[in-house]
Amino acid sequence: MSEVPSLPNSTELTERVARAFSDHGDLSEAIPEFEPRPSQRRMASAAAKLFEQGGILLAEAGTGTGKTLAYLVPAILSGQRVLVSTGTKNLQDQIFYKDLPALREALETPISATYMKGRNNYLCLHRFEALRQGELEQTRVDNNTLEELSEWAAQTDTGDRAEVESLSDDIAFWSSVAATSENCIGTDCPDYQKCFVTRMRERASECDLVIVNHHLLCADAAVRQSAYGEVIPSRTYAVIDEAHQLEDVATQYFGVSVSTHRLQQIELQGRQLLTDRINLTIEDEYRLELRSLLLDVDESASSFLNALTSLDQRTDRIHLTTDILRPASPTGQQLIDSLQRFSQALRNIDSPSEDITSLERSTRELQGQLSFLLEVDDQNFVYVLEKNKKGVVLRASPIDVSGVVREFLFDRMNGTVLTSATLTIDSSFQYLRNRLGISDAVELKLASEFDHQTRSIMYIPKDIPEPSNPAFIEAVSCQISELLHISRGRAFVLFTSYNNLREVQARLEPTLPFPILVQGNAPRTVLLREFRSTPNAVLFATSSFWQGVDVAGEALSCVIIDKLPFASPNDPLTAARMEKIVNEGGNPFTDYQIPLVVLSLLQGLGRLLRHRTDYGVMALLDSRIRTKGYGRKVMASLPPAPITNDLSDIRRFFERN
Repeated sequence: MSEVPSLPNSTELTERVARAFSDHGDLSEAIPEFEPRPSQRRMASAAAKLFEQGGILLAEAGTGTGKTLAYLVPAILSGQRVLVSTGTKNLQDQIFYKDLPALREALETPISATYMKGRNNYLCLHRFEALRQGELEQTRVDNNTLEELSEWAAQTDTGDRAEVESLSDDIAFWSSVAATSENCIGTDCPDYQKCFVTRMRERASECDLVIVNHHLLCADAAVRQSAYGEVIPSRTYAVIDEAHQLEDVATQYFGVSVSTHRLQQIELQGRQLLTDRINLTIEDEYRLELRSLLLDVDESASSFLNALTSLDQRTDRIHLTTDILRPASPTGQQLIDSLQRFSQALRNIDSPSEDITSLERSTRELQGQLSFLLEVDDQNFVYVLEKNKKGVVLRASPIDVSGVVREFLFDRMNGTVLTSATLTIDSSFQYLRNRLGISDAVELKLASEFDHQTRSIMYIPKDIPEPSNPAFIEAVSCQISELLHISRGRAFVLFTSYNNLREVQARLEPTLPFPILVQGNAPRTVLLREFRSTPNAVLFATSSFWQGVDVAGEALSCVIIDKLPFASPNDPLTAARMEKIVNEGGNPFTDYQIPLVVLSLLQGLGRLLRHRTDYGVMALLDSRIRTKGYGRKVMASLPPAPITNDLSDIRRFFERN
């Protein structure tokens, strides 16, 4: 491991960064809550060298390090044009609305920055005007909402739907007027210059810092891969915060998918275009032909979707092969042919409108992607069918994204900082390097600034059945009940599956004297707000609450995890990645599954201490960490808290605090 030395051969930038983080420096003077921290200074020094010399910096910064300021200050003072990508919108908000304003004042430096979200967050003026004129017949909006939107659209500078709180849950309506790629007609749009997405990109091209999230970052890379241009203006340096999430997000965006929703959107766009209220400059006879072709697409899509739904009705997730998909292939080919005929008919229109051009492009793209999916023969992808209440998704996911991430992200940058609280396995960055295709890099591992020895305690029960034992759920329920009574609620109970959550919930909810919140009963943001504001609340949740959730203070004083979060070897993508490791001479269990367990577990346990004054109990109710050989590696990666198997120690801990 090559670690950045603290400050020999200092340059002007490293010296200025060091002064900013000194005991009586710019940050201490201007930010009341700022506390100088040795680990933060080391990371800031390493980032400063990166912004001067280029390359890749891997920085694991434990909770309490203050990593956000550690990379923002050098980025700002370097004068470089920097792209900052986060794993969550919450961190985007923190950086843009809290950290940057504070740094503008502290550093007395002008900071030009733009916050970019995905297109679906922004209002499409062209589509909204069509809605106001009654031309989007499939979309129904009450007059009060339409009036509110009209007033907002006339005043907003961003067009960001987050500004209209009443729309937060109205996803179905918003999709008809959002500036999605399906709706966009590009430079042909009469509102192109006024377009909120256009203006966002113009601001971004002029700013020093562009703040995005990993979903937009990977969407931009996917667009560049397809040679369609770019979403994010080019930058020479990048910071990837919460970098442990990058592989999963890249897997989504470098795959191919066709869904019930996408097919419905084609049909909806077509109907809206061909309604008599749209002034199409085509003959009525040709209009009738287009309607007939669109009806053929609709009928073919219904037949294909029904055929997919009928495949192996024992499960909602199917690993597809040519043989398994064969019963649905004939209707799939019929749909491809229908899409091709409809697309060709749209191309034959003389002087097509912008909307027709957009629909033709979407139809042609869908046709090509469906053809790829039905072939099921690219060995670099895993083909999966997923069924849910909204329909089906036919998906091809890349087994290995390291090459494409390296080509479309790292190789485009002069320098990249990748950071997170969880990047290493047994003090090594090798797992992350392998997954993201990183060869040469400077490595920096910084321990948490929090005092785990006195502020936290880890409980691992000694005599509890293994998760495969039928008695496990009952035993876990008893352990959770005892822990919650000791902690007086104030807990996250995190499960590795919905099945475990529901079974434990059924046993405990009638007996616990605490307010119980359950994932799935309300949106995530609502649950978090209720948890923070409800005394002694308990939240039962699964994977989406294991990371990116920040609850400081006594409201969260206990985090309980039911078992080690192993990825299911029956998951097609997991199985394919494990097989690839075997073919390359590796050990899929130690090289892939155990690293995933450690990173996921640390993220879940990391929900507990979010501030220096926080305290609490972490509990892992899985005996395998004590009895299995791999348990030593997992145990070695746990936070440095005292470990006990005695509930009386937990009682004494809370009595002391």
